[in-house]
Amino acid sequence: MRQLVWLCIVAFTATPALAGPPFLTDDPEPVAYRHYEFYTFSTLDHSTGSYGIQLPAFEFNFGAAPNLQLHVVAPIALSVLDPEPASYGIGDIELGGKYRFFKEKGRRPQVGIFPVIELPSGNSRRNLGNGQVWARLPLWVQKTWGAWTTNGGAGYTVNHAPGMRDHIFGGWQIQRKVNKKLTLGAEWYTAGRDTNVARAPQLINAGGFYNFNENFSLLFTAGHSVHGDSHTVAYLGLYWTWGPAKDAEKSKPARPTHSSADFVLP
Repeated sequence: MRQLVWLCIVAFTATPALAGPPFLTDDPEPVAYRHYEFYTFSTLDHSTGSYGIQLPAFEFNFGAAPNLQLHVVAPIALSVLDPEPASYGIGDIELGGKYRFFKEKGRRPQVGIFPVIELPSGNSRRNLGNGQVWARLPLWVQKTWGAWTTNGGAGYTVNHAPGMRDHIFGGWQIQRKVNKKLTLGAEWYTAGRDTNVARAPQLINAGGFYNFNENFSLLFTAGHSVHGDSHTVAYLGLYWTWGPAKDAEKSKPARPTHSSADFVLP
């Protein structure tokens, strides 16, 4: 049982917070060319006898070319595993690139990939990191109808660290723009069976974002597992975006675009 809990807490703290701030499911929409995004945020993943917390964590995205986004996440992690002392320090750093193959047109959704690698900057002996480089290789799609947007997809995680295993993950989300400032949404997400002792959790997560203005937003979600290992997850963050107005996509709303970190499970 002790080995089971230890492997689970490593899984919880091995990665940055989420797949698509503030949601777990990502989308294929990159940052507009020559535009920038910055997030500062905190996440929670609570399971029986353990907490995985990121406080603070930072994300930066850059529109390096049309349809191409470069991405980095750097978290400070807190690991609490009863009855051991809590550990606090830098977590694993994430690097990635999102590329959109098809823009949305007529009935056709937009489609893109977002491969990322996780660098073992967190101390795995203190339950702050995975201990080895690992990667996620997802495909995402998105379609919009008026005030409604839906996106989803799936991918494959390659993780050969001790006690971890390769696995499939995926999710689907729907959200509605309530007004110019508020968007709300909900999703189903599964992180996959990431260790030999885990039961793949499936979660229902809900939240949204509030736009104070077109460049500054508050992001929030909370959710709980409905199948598999028990997890309670939450996200709270602030988001800024900037760049030349003439390069922005006219159809793109003033809202955060999604990044690619899983929630606290790889």
